[in-house]
Amino acid sequence: MSSHPEQSAVTVLGLGPMGRALAGAFLDAGLTVTVWNRTPGRDAALVDRGAVGAGSAAEAVAASDLTVVCVVNYDAVDAILRTDAVAAALKGRTVVNLTADTPERARDLDRWAAEHGIGYLDGAIMTPTTTIGTPDGVFIHSGPSDLHQQYRPVLERLGGTHTHLGEEIGRAAAYDIALLDIFWTSMAGWAHALAVAKAEGIGARELAPFAVGIGAILPPLFEQTAAEVADGSYSGEGNPITSAASTMAHVVHASEAHGIDAGVMRAVEGWARRTIGLGHGTDGFLRVAELLGRR
Repeated sequence: MSSHPEQSAVTVLGLGPMGRALAGAFLDAGLTVTVWNRTPGRDAALVDRGAVGAGSAAEAVAASDLTVVCVVNYDAVDAILRTDAVAAALKGRTVVNLTADTPERARDLDRWAAEHGIGYLDGAIMTPTTTIGTPDGVFIHSGPSDLHQQYRPVLERLGGTHTHLGEEIGRAAAYDIALLDIFWTSMAGWAHALAVAKAEGIGARELAPFAVGIGAILPPLFEQTAAEVADGSYSGEGNPITSAASTMAHVVHASEAHGIDAGVMRAVEGWARRTIGLGHGTDGFLRVAELLGRR
């Protein structure tokens, strides 16, 4: 792979809100930044700040040893990168793909990159656009450790923490999927709780302080139950899954009494009931992870 010791240039492909934040942080850090977006015109504010607007994706990637891609999904990544012109321009250079998608898509793109002599690192951004360029940003990466070490000084110009999770290219995407699972199921629960509360005459602002209290319970539970999953103990001493299933049934009944869809909680209660049926009624709720992991 080619490299400049000063690593003073970077290309950013994709100028949605996150891509613009990435390019802006690189500019603020004093790098020479080349930008390109499929929809023309989105680079205007960045060009005014000193970025170089490229006329094509191939021109953009040819401008820097390192290209950072951040678009909506891997279909968009493929449409941009997997052309003869871009592949030829990228040969001997490195792509860091911060686009969210599945681990298998990351592995597929890695195979394509290897076939075309392109260095490839996959990654994900775990925090909002407002954290980019600040100490609060959280980035995860996977792929060849030597490549990550080579370009880490450039990536660290984005601020925040940068964790290399291992050489297996799909690992960052796997973490991302698992963490997005936590986030969106939590937000779905919050949305459902607001609907049930409203039906009972409780306003969103009234409920919010108590919801924050529930949220504060979760971090220590994550650590405790992760240890139980790791060693297979699944202790139900404080709250056996039979008790948990009973409270889930209350949520289902109260929701449906108001005509509110309780499909998500019905599914979770179903997991619990199946786990109890397998003889694990005295275990903790996280025993369902074993049930869900069965093939």
